[in-house]
Amino acid sequence: MKACIFDLDGTLTDTLESLVYSVNKSLQEMGLPAISDKQCESFVGNGARYLMEHALDAAGDTGASRIDEAMQVYGRIFGANCTYHVTPYDGIPELLKSLKGRGVKLAVLSNKPHGQTVDVVKAVFGRDVFDQIQGQTDSIPRKPDPAGVYRLLEKMGASQKECLYIGDSEVDIATALAAGVRCIGVDWGFRSRQVLSDAGAKEIVSAPEQILQFIS
Repeated sequence: MKACIFDLDGTLTDTLESLVYSVNKSLQEMGLPAISDKQCESFVGNGARYLMEHALDAAGDTGASRIDEAMQVYGRIFGANCTYHVTPYDGIPELLKSLKGRGVKLAVLSNKPHGQTVDVVKAVFGRDVFDQIQGQTDSIPRKPDPAGVYRLLEKMGASQKECLYIGDSEVDIATALAAGVRCIGVDWGFRSRQVLSDAGAKEIVSAPEQILQFIS
């Protein structure tokens, strides 16, 4: 494999605490009750708007009628707290070091807003680990649209056959399938093995080092 594209939340980093904190601070500012960690976890993976639409609905704003207000509040609060208690999963730094040592190019593709994606990656892993970082922008449709994968492959000079996509959710599996790249599901993130399997994942790992077996 010439390149690996990683999802961020739930794959490389445990970001749930930062997301729950920012969502509930936003709801509090809007005069709405907090949602649970489990609820927030189930809403993660489809981008900030999806997250806040479902958080609003769960907090009592049926139909998310205040979504425009919520996006402004959440954007400000999450922008200031996107690295709050964020840590890499055990074994991820070692995996990335091994991949780089084998000459594999590394990229991140996230439905998190681009600015926060860059902030989290650089805060947790530094500036020299990943060759490319791509978060959600107006110019690239969010996953599971394959446009982000194609953009990263072009920048890294890799073909679909030379790429491995690693993610923890049904959105990631759908993205890889749409892009025509090999996908590895990871079960330490925000979704269960059953969810990944039901989404079409053929290969699921339980520890980062197991990903090395797919690198030729």
